[in-house]
Amino acid sequence: MKNIELFPEPLKVEPKIYAYTDTSFPGYIKIGYTTRANPIDRIKEQFGVIRPQQTFKLIWYDSAMRNDGSTFMDKDIHKILADEKFERTSEWFKCSLNDVKNAYLCVKERKQFEQQRTLDFKMRPEQEEAVKKTLAYFNRIDSEGKANPPHFLWNAKMRFGKTFTTYELAKAMNAKRILVLTFKPAVEQAWHDDLMYHKDFEGWQFFPSVGITSPEDLDKTRPIVCFGSFQDYLGKNSSGGIKAKNEWVHTTPWDLIVLDEYHYGAWDDRAQSLIDSGDEEAKEAIDEQNQILEEDGYNVTLAKRIDESIMPISGAHYLYLSGTPFKALASGDFLEDQIFNWTYQDEQKAKNNWKGPNNPYEELPTMVLMTYQMPHDLGRLIDQYNMDEFDLNEFFRAEGFETNAKFIHESAVQKWLDILRGNASILDSDDPNNHTPPLPYDDQRLLNLCKNSMWFMNSVSSCDAMENLLHQPVNSFYHDYKVINCSGSKAGIGIKALAPVENAYGDVPVDSKTILLTCGKLTTGVTLRPLGAILMLRNCSSPETYFQSAFRVQSPWAIDNPDTKTTIILKKTCYVFDFAPNRALREIVNYANKLSVGSDKSNIEKVKDFISFLPVLQFDGSSMQRMDASDILEFVDHGTTASLLARRWNSPTLVNVDNATLGRVMNNPEAMKAIMKIEGFRALGSDIIEAIVNKQAKIKDLKSKDHLTKPERKELSADEKEYRSKRKLVQEKLMKFLTRIPIFMYLTDYREEALKDIIRKIEPALFTEVTGLSIDDFEKLVSLGVFNDVKMNEGILGFRRYEDKSLSYTGINKHSDDKRVGVWDTSVYRENVDIITKK
Repeated sequence: MKNIELFPEPLKVEPKIYAYTDTSFPGYIKIGYTTRANPIDRIKEQFGVIRPQQTFKLIWYDSAMRNDGSTFMDKDIHKILADEKFERTSEWFKCSLNDVKNAYLCVKERKQFEQQRTLDFKMRPEQEEAVKKTLAYFNRIDSEGKANPPHFLWNAKMRFGKTFTTYELAKAMNAKRILVLTFKPAVEQAWHDDLMYHKDFEGWQFFPSVGITSPEDLDKTRPIVCFGSFQDYLGKNSSGGIKAKNEWVHTTPWDLIVLDEYHYGAWDDRAQSLIDSGDEEAKEAIDEQNQILEEDGYNVTLAKRIDESIMPISGAHYLYLSGTPFKALASGDFLEDQIFNWTYQDEQKAKNNWKGPNNPYEELPTMVLMTYQMPHDLGRLIDQYNMDEFDLNEFFRAEGFETNAKFIHESAVQKWLDILRGNASILDSDDPNNHTPPLPYDDQRLLNLCKNSMWFMNSVSSCDAMENLLHQPVNSFYHDYKVINCSGSKAGIGIKALAPVENAYGDVPVDSKTILLTCGKLTTGVTLRPLGAILMLRNCSSPETYFQSAFRVQSPWAIDNPDTKTTIILKKTCYVFDFAPNRALREIVNYANKLSVGSDKSNIEKVKDFISFLPVLQFDGSSMQRMDASDILEFVDHGTTASLLARRWNSPTLVNVDNATLGRVMNNPEAMKAIMKIEGFRALGSDIIEAIVNKQAKIKDLKSKDHLTKPERKELSADEKEYRSKRKLVQEKLMKFLTRIPIFMYLTDYREEALKDIIRKIEPALFTEVTGLSIDDFEKLVSLGVFNDVKMNEGILGFRRYEDKSLSYTGINKHSDDKRVGVWDTSVYRENVDIITKK
């Protein structure tokens, strides 16, 4: 496998259409395309030789990129001018500059698209396989003469090319009547464009969900693709009958019925029975999908399990499309010979394994998941202490709508916005060993790669509140970004919600900077090429919702470079940012497992296969690390990992080495004797603590002076360096001593009492044997505050949780009935362990 570039250098390319005249061709204009910054450089190359004087004149140029991020070529302009019967010689046209500009606008705004069938790409290998397998199955069932029409499922991730491949299947079937039904009307543009722009479907007709076209206007001798939503075609009129305008849909014998975004069709009797039985997880997932559908204008009472026995529209063949059909796979609705699979792993493997030039997968970006554990003081602002299970819905809860919307915890959300741009610390302490992670609006690499992002929130109110907050003067940093609030009825229903987003990208999408706020709209079935990142700011109850939304950022963005006959990839990597680590990692595990139904691979093998192409980085409060499969499974099972626990017990925050604490130790002869017994302290010398305290006092005196001489500044620098060095040595020795504490906890069988009490009263001999420190010595250091009680509580609680999970796997957890859990300086009831870290 190739190494994945986590932060590739962004490319700044703006393709251009240009026009110029030349004295050698009087009355003619040549139209060209280039990716050069200056079109004149490209024009000079076309002459091949240096002329005594320049005979050409550049008269006009403009962007060759639409506001949705797609590009067009000079040949598209040529076709318009040729269709308008302008005289031409090669790429020279006898016309005016206004004629060129009018043709340019026709292409840019996709007018006269029936004449612009310029797409001629071929099917990729997996698309050919899907058509071949589906066609063979349909033909076999047809030949057997079975009463029920055949059903086939494409379990294919976003960017598989489902619309184009479906049309190729219909063409191979010689289907003349194709009905596309969807739960998400916003996918209509993709279905329209592939049919009307590609040369393979010359003469085919598209009947849109909304428009002035009448069924009577359709040419019955040519193939017809009818697109509509379940809400419309299965809806009733006021009398309870079929809507008059849809009668022809119900009476037409369709050769192929396509059910798009099928994962939303999960409201069947089985799902309802799960809800009735008290399955909270199923209820949350279905409520979540209901909310997203309602946000997109869909009436969820119409959402029933789709098959020919209940649907009043008949078809000879049924094709189901979904990137996350987990319920159908798990329930066995489709047998192995009725399913074609194409996953993210399949795609990225094909990309890496392609041999030779013209890799058709090269422009499909690699995804990177970056998770962040937020600082505990942010949780304190909303009385949430257990940050591993940070409740994003509560954190971003809002009241009111539009300009009156406001976050309940606005000060906390404001601090979160400050953290995102590096204006507030995400670190849980100011320990110099901690490292700030790359943040989406702080790290320069991410700033360049994620200029256009989607923020996936929980409600219309939260989207409105975020829009209001981002516009506040305190957030002037974000004023450089155009905020698009794509939530609620104000944003439009279905495909209408897409136009404001594309308009925000502007005429030069490579330069655009946008923040798209949504709570469901545009999270499935649309192509947003400039989108580089998604921020998951809501609890997602199902991997369907999570990954359908996450994959939205993987829309490829590339442009052709005819000068070099290559493709310029504008988006090599895209990002998912998540601020609830446990939830995010749990979704990874769920997704990897549900994609592999029937596989004999182990959990760790499934996760390893998935993340080999989707790197997962986790910030744990002190540093960001790339996680492997065992780390992820361990974190999901235990709420932490062994390596994270080890880092917690090797954290400088566990000990206090400030001057006040060291001063108390220095002034207490018994404490000095005790600390010298700790392994490694004798080698440092008995005067090291006094040296640290005195050095700090000297530094303080020097810094209090108004002006320092050059020798004094040099002396100050040397003193500060010596102070930090000696202080760090003391800190390291104390930390080394504390690494014996987990060993002691593992060996002792007492768990309900505070660890201090176990050490002092219950097993002092064991403690001395493990640590080398007597109880009296230990008591003395505790009383002087050498150990940080709060951080010790957190570390011990993490150990207990990890130990509980580990013991439960062995089946010998004899502490399962314990009512209390002991930490460092107290013990708490089990139901309160989530708040002990910040009591």
